[in-house]
Amino acid sequence: MRKILIVGAGQSGLQLALSLRDHDYDVTVISARTPEEIRGGRVMSTQCMFHTALQYERDHGLNLWEEECVKIEGQGFSLAGPDGNRALNWFAPWNSYAQSVDQRVKMAGWLELLEERGGKVVIHGVTTADLNSLATLYDLVIVAAGKGELVQLFDRDPSRSPYNRPQRALAVSYVHGMELRPEHPDAPNVWMNIVPGVCEVLSIPGYTLSGNCDILYLSGVPGGPFDCWSDRPGPREHIRRTLELLREYVPWEYERSRNAELTDDRGTLVGGFAPVVRNPVGELPAGQPVLGIADVVVANDPVTGQGSNNASKCAESYLDSIVKRGDQPFDRNWMRAAFENYWEHAQHVTKWTNGMLQPPPPHVQEFLGAAQTHPAAAKRFAEGVNDPTDFQHFWYDPDKMADYLASLSATA
Repeated sequence: MRKILIVGAGQSGLQLALSLRDHDYDVTVISARTPEEIRGGRVMSTQCMFHTALQYERDHGLNLWEEECVKIEGQGFSLAGPDGNRALNWFAPWNSYAQSVDQRVKMAGWLELLEERGGKVVIHGVTTADLNSLATLYDLVIVAAGKGELVQLFDRDPSRSPYNRPQRALAVSYVHGMELRPEHPDAPNVWMNIVPGVCEVLSIPGYTLSGNCDILYLSGVPGGPFDCWSDRPGPREHIRRTLELLREYVPWEYERSRNAELTDDRGTLVGGFAPVVRNPVGELPAGQPVLGIADVVVANDPVTGQGSNNASKCAESYLDSIVKRGDQPFDRNWMRAAFENYWEHAQHVTKWTNGMLQPPPPHVQEFLGAAQTHPAAAKRFAEGVNDPTDFQHFWYDPDKMADYLASLSATA
C-alpha cells in the first residue's frame, strides 16, 4: 500500500486525502489544529462552491451538510453609476445550485471523517526541518498549507504571475439578519456589486456554526475608501465599518443589511495577498521533492469566487494522476505533469480573475450592458463562474465578443 503524506487540512488537502482512502492508499494528514480548535477559530474564507466542485464532494460522500445548507439558485450583477444608483442590474439562474459551508464546519467535520475512514490525522505544526525528516517515510509528500514557512519551498513563476503585490484589500463578515433581496425574494443568490475604481461587494448565502447565514465580502481597490482594514478592527467595529461603507457606496445592499449582526465574534476576516502562480515542485534540504497543491501553487484573488472551487478541482485532478501512476515513482517529472494537467483548467480561472481586477475594456462593458436586456448573455456569465473555461471563447477578444453579441441580437 503506497503511503502519502498531506501537510495541511483545507479543502484540497482533506478532499484529496478522503478520496485517496476510496482507493485504499495509506494517507496521513498533518493539521496544525484539532477539529475543536478549527470550530472555535476565526472564519477562513467565503468558499462558495459551484456545481462541479459540489459534485466531486457528492461522488466521494463528502457532502455532509447538503441538506442543511441553503441552496443558492443564481448569480446577480449590479454596476453603480456616477449618481450612486445602479446603472446595471441583472440576474440569471444557474442550471444547478451552489452552496457555501463555513470551512470551520467543513474542515473540522472532514478531519473527523478521515479518521473514521481509516486515514491518520496528526495534530502538529510543520516546519521545513520537520518535513525534511518526515519525507523519506512516504512515497509522496503533498504540501496543502497555503500560508506559512512551507510555501517558501515553491518559487514564484513570473511568466504566469503578472502581479507582485495585493490588488485588493479584503474584508469578510458572516452575519444573521439580512433581508431577502426585494427583486428576487424566492431565489437565494450570489450578487456581485461593482463600484468602478472603488470596490467589489459580494453577498453570499451560507451555512455556519449557528445555521444558515449571509456572507458579506468587501474587496477594495488599494488606496481607496474600502482599503481601511490595516488596523484589524474588533468584531463590533468591523461590522459597523462594513455597514457604513455599504450605506455610502452600495445603498441597495445596505437596505438589506442594515440590521445585520455577526454570527459570532470570530465571524470576520481581513487581509490581502498578491495573486501568484508558483512552480509545483518544492525541494527539501535533503533533496526530496514535494508537490504543491491548490493555493500553494495557484492563488488567485477571491473576487471571482474561485478559490475553493479551484482547490476541489485540483484535488480531483491530482487524485486522477496519482491513481494512474500505479506503482511507478512519484518523481519530479510526474509532479510537473500532474500540475500541468490541473493547469489546463486553472489557467482559464487565472486569466479571467486577473482580468476582473482591471477596469473592463470596452467590449466587456458592452457585454455587461447587453446582459441587462439579453437573458442569454446574463446566463452565460452566470454559468461561467462554474466553468470559467468558457470565457476563452468570447470574453477576451473584441472580435469574438462582437460576433457573440451580434448573434444575441440576431436571435432576439
